[in-house]
Amino acid sequence: MEQRRKTGRAGEQNIPQEQVKQRMEALRDRIREHDYYYYVLDQPRITDAEYDTLMQELEAWEEKYPELVDPDSPTQRVGGQPLTALGTVRHRFPLLSLTNSFDEGDLRDFDRRVRQAAEEGETVTYVVEPKIDGLSVALVYEKGKLISGATRGDGEVGEEVTQNLKTLRCLPLRLKDALPRLEVRGEVFMSRHEFERLNQQREAQGEALFANPRNAAAGSLRQLDPRVTATRRLRAFVYQILYLEALPNEMATSLAYGNDQLQALQYLEEQGLPVNPWRYYCSTLEEVVQACKEGEARRNDLPYEIDGMVIKVANSVLQAKLGATSKTPRWATAFKFPPQQAVTRVEDIILRVGRTGVLTPTAVLQPVRLAGSTVSKATLHNEDIIREKDVRIKDQVIIQKAGDVIPEVVRVLSERRTGEERSFTMPSHCPECGSPVVRLEGEAAARCTGAACPAQLREGIIHFASRDAMNIEGLGPAVANQLLEAGLIRDVADLYSLKRDELLKLERMGVKSADNLLQALEKSKNNRLGPLIFALGIRYVGSRIARVLAAHFGSLDRLRAATYAELRTVPEIGEKIAASLITFLQNDQNQQILEKLEKAGVNTQDKREDATVTASLAGQVFVLTGTLSRMTRRQAQERIEAQGGKIGSSVSRHTNYVVAGEDAGSKLDKARSLITTGVAPHLKIINEEEFYQLISDK
Repeated sequence: MEQRRKTGRAGEQNIPQEQVKQRMEALRDRIREHDYYYYVLDQPRITDAEYDTLMQELEAWEEKYPELVDPDSPTQRVGGQPLTALGTVRHRFPLLSLTNSFDEGDLRDFDRRVRQAAEEGETVTYVVEPKIDGLSVALVYEKGKLISGATRGDGEVGEEVTQNLKTLRCLPLRLKDALPRLEVRGEVFMSRHEFERLNQQREAQGEALFANPRNAAAGSLRQLDPRVTATRRLRAFVYQILYLEALPNEMATSLAYGNDQLQALQYLEEQGLPVNPWRYYCSTLEEVVQACKEGEARRNDLPYEIDGMVIKVANSVLQAKLGATSKTPRWATAFKFPPQQAVTRVEDIILRVGRTGVLTPTAVLQPVRLAGSTVSKATLHNEDIIREKDVRIKDQVIIQKAGDVIPEVVRVLSERRTGEERSFTMPSHCPECGSPVVRLEGEAAARCTGAACPAQLREGIIHFASRDAMNIEGLGPAVANQLLEAGLIRDVADLYSLKRDELLKLERMGVKSADNLLQALEKSKNNRLGPLIFALGIRYVGSRIARVLAAHFGSLDRLRAATYAELRTVPEIGEKIAASLITFLQNDQNQQILEKLEKAGVNTQDKREDATVTASLAGQVFVLTGTLSRMTRRQAQERIEAQGGKIGSSVSRHTNYVVAGEDAGSKLDKARSLITTGVAPHLKIINEEEFYQLISDK
């Protein structure tokens, strides 16, 4: 099948060489352009399948006309170039790319080449691992400490992102053993859940959405401010030892002089590095094929994105014998899953007005099955995307799930147009309230200017009641719509004036549901100040910033009285956040809502514990390990931060407390070691009960 692809245009006869040369140069230019959008800008313009087609055609031409191969051709290099905004690092060992296999025939060709290189009678086995769809990185540990981290870049030179990598809690800052030097390769990625959370947050703040988890991970890891990276909850898996100078022991010696890939992964796990537990050990090609099929069947059920399976020769001695080309290893290949795409028709383009007034266009599609579900809508993000892709109503389009999560329009099939298609124009007035729509300079989003827009109010009510905000159970979108349509509420503060008899008049609202909602509302009055600030829906103020503001000012009154200059002195509060807070808090309508909330009995004070306890936690660094039985990890973090403490991602000499819950892991061992060796004599290990005593009221 691969051979048939390669003999496409390159297999044509009697083509003048000059014409062939022009075609090859045109292909190189297109691939370089898409490399730039993908690797440098993180803004891919074509699908992986379309990119593969371009590369395969170029490879076929170069195979047929080797005299026309350009040393700078995309086929002769690993790919991409690093951004200049970050420092650069030259990799000690090149981070090579993988050849792609698309079917069983390609896998058999790979297996045949491997066996030809093996000695007579030598056993050939493979390790098959999921191909994580993220950003490749190299990590360097010296004397057991993480000293350097870089992106793959062009394979020879990458971007220096050490401080950003250190924000990933899954990556140890120190290994179990003080190894002289260990260099490893891994993949940084973003989970599906975190991708959805991040895009919801960005939408609420009026920011552009990420197209897929891979782009989100790449953009997050390349931030200039590590604090931004830390909020993105990235993860990583390490999968290859590039270099090992180890302490003398049997396993390290075995790995240093050649052994099994499974043992290498086991060794990395023992050192505390994150390794994907899902892998296959295959002794035959048939087992490799079956592993690839199982991977494709499981891909939609995983919490992260994979776009294929990686097949590696298990024995590193045979790996060394096989060697590598200038850009790819001969001992490994990537089996790429077929893209999950479908063709359908755009029946209409509608607009949804968010709680910040942003108008988001959505394509209403002729329903089609895709990646295990029926898709009837796809996001179009903003007006610029519609113009760029030239999406028109009644167009036939190719759609896919971005990262297999959010349906999006990949490409318009303009060659199938009949003349019935209609262009979309962003309205000058809001479709919900009729207020003027504006687009500020430098922004992609168009916004409704109506302060009383019912759509903004509806989305604001839903956000106010959400779990990370006031956490009002039973107040979802359907109930919010009913309350607004019945005229029972005009703003979030009116929720606390609802009466039982009013609720019982609503359709499908029974006695139990009404009582539960009223109880949830009453319970929410006792929330901490941080969730209330977040619930207000102030632009650029997420849950983390809300907690910072609550801890700093201590009350809503003090926050309302704060000046722009005072806000700028608060850690993590930049110009945009400060300006947004001033705009919100000085608005007359918003001030009235805040006063109504206070009169309704909603807590507007930061419920700090006893002053003595608070002072004792100020500046104290806590590390949590294991499971707590009486509160979630997040709740524990909030309690610590509310009392002036800080959260550490790993145990170090700067840690003051290690809270050891049930099934505490390596962090507990690390804490004991630091205490025993005298590195951190001040460090205290406390159990769950001791932790509650520390944070409780005196």
